[in-house]
Amino acid sequence: MRKPMLGVSMMAEADFVSAILPLLQNNSIEVMEWSFDTLYHTHEPEWLRDLLNFYAENSRLIGHGVYYSLFDARWTERQEEWLKQLKEEVSLRKYNHITEHFGFMNTENFHQGVPLPVSLHSKTLQIGKDRLYRLQETVNIPVGIENLAFSFSIEDVKEQGTFLDQLTEDTNGFLILDLHNIYCQSCNFEAGMEEIIDLYPLDKVKEIHLSGGSWQESVYGKKQVRRDTHDDIIPEEILSVFPSVMAQCPNLEYIIIERLGHTLKTEEERNNFLEDFNKVRTIIETSDLKLKEKSNWCKKEMKLPEKPLEDLLLYEEQSKLTRLLYDNAEVETVKDQDFHYFKTENWDSEMILTAQNIIKKWNPY
Repeated sequence: MRKPMLGVSMMAEADFVSAILPLLQNNSIEVMEWSFDTLYHTHEPEWLRDLLNFYAENSRLIGHGVYYSLFDARWTERQEEWLKQLKEEVSLRKYNHITEHFGFMNTENFHQGVPLPVSLHSKTLQIGKDRLYRLQETVNIPVGIENLAFSFSIEDVKEQGTFLDQLTEDTNGFLILDLHNIYCQSCNFEAGMEEIIDLYPLDKVKEIHLSGGSWQESVYGKKQVRRDTHDDIIPEEILSVFPSVMAQCPNLEYIIIERLGHTLKTEEERNNFLEDFNKVRTIIETSDLKLKEKSNWCKKEMKLPEKPLEDLLLYEEQSKLTRLLYDNAEVETVKDQDFHYFKTENWDSEMILTAQNIIKKWNPY
């Protein structure tokens, strides 16, 4: 009976390496995920290169992109450069597949940006498909997309599964289902996790992400806001739904635990991380899964227009929105915008303030 492989999202920090050393020593990390574009313009340390190459040579390495910006309405030189670097990366190191995030980052200093969500619209879908086509055309391995934690409205939460399904249909693509991202939406919009998960095409899920996060105090004195900060233990609510989610994903191959490298400084934090890993491993081992046998993936033939699709109005609205959030515009000012592609009048005020906090922290300008 086939079981999904369990692994971690690799971090280069010494604290992280120290924390996972026992797992490496007893061969518990069956697969490793590497965010290949996070060491942009930075030389990989020799030990890290050797470790990644070891997993690659044993067909146990998967790639996770962060900075491509799938829904940026303007095509720029940085996206060309990103694809060029990806092509070089996959020629040097064997990845089983590559994934990217849902959302857009359209500021110049994009390596300090965070992806913001887009609503389902025929034009945003066309832009996303164009970018995904170009990503898939660059590599000869499967390409998948991860669901986004942050949403401005319950409408966006409810339609993201449909959006991702339509986005990946032409490329034979797949999904990462990040359960902490779902948990954030469940907490922030008071919807059940299972209720949200049921809206996703679970037959397309090839990888599941598990992580912890943090709580942010409400500006309005209401319930706390859940943030996807990857800096704490996996909540019990996630572990409780994890077995049933796995059972509904017949093409599941990988389970990846995420934790930021600088958040494992104390012995207690490291022990909690190892305890999480072992809990997840036990759940996988004791689950009665009826997963399908892995099928051979075939790259679809696609005819790309030479010129990437762009939409000036969408680009202007994305740029204006990012600037409004960065400049701490009044919530009502944001909600009163007469946007075509963003229905800001429906946005949750708490989530607008949360977006402002996130953007201020990362300072994308």
